[in-house]
Amino acid sequence: MTHSTLPTDAPEQAQPTIKFLQQPTRPDWIDQALQNLDTILLDHSHCERKAAGVAVNMMFRYPSYTKLVRTLTAIAREELEHFELVNQWLDRRGIALAPLPAPPYGSKLSAQVRRDEPERLLDMLLVSGLIEARSHERLGLLAQHLPDPELAKFYRSLMASEARHYGAYWVLATTYFEVDEVTARLQELATVESELLATLHPHPRIHS
Repeated sequence: MTHSTLPTDAPEQAQPTIKFLQQPTRPDWIDQALQNLDTILLDHSHCERKAAGVAVNMMFRYPSYTKLVRTLTAIAREELEHFELVNQWLDRRGIALAPLPAPPYGSKLSAQVRRDEPERLLDMLLVSGLIEARSHERLGLLAQHLPDPELAKFYRSLMASEARHYGAYWVLATTYFEVDEVTARLQELATVESELLATLHPHPRIHS
C-alpha cells in the first residue's frame, strides 16, 4: 500500500478504492445489507455512538497531546451529529433504539492493540483509522445500491466525513510516530482487518 497522500473519494458510481484497506468488501455483504436494512440502520446508529466514544476515551487517555485532543474533539462532535441523524431515520422508519449484539470485528481488531506505550497509542490510532476507512467504503456501497434515493443521498452525504476521519487518524499517527513505522504497522493491522471480513458474518452489520 502507498500512503504518500491522504485518500480521496472515488466517483459516485464507482466502488471507492480505500488505500488503508487491503481487500474490498465482499459482494454478498451488499446483498445481506439491502435485505436487512432496518438492522443495518440500527447498527449504524450504534457505530456512530461507539465512534464518538472511542474519540472521547482517547482524549481522556492522552490529555497532554494537544493536536490529538483538538482533532478528536472535532471527530467526536461530528460522530454524535451523525448519531442523531441516523436516529432520525430510525424514527422515520419506526425502528426503536435497542441493543444489538456486536459482530466480532471490532473486538478482534482492538485485541491487536499492544499494551505498552507508545505502541498502544499508535495501534489505537491505526485501528480507529481502519474502522473509519471500512465505514467510508461501506457507506459508499449503501449510497450506490440503496433503492430509496433519499436514503442513498443521506449515505452519500456521510462519505466525505468518514474519509476525513480516517485521514485524520493517519495524520495523527504520523505526527507522533515516524512514517515508516506507521506504514509497517498499518500493513500488519490491515491484514488482520481484511481477514476478519473474509467470511461473511451471519448477522447483518455495518462491519460484518
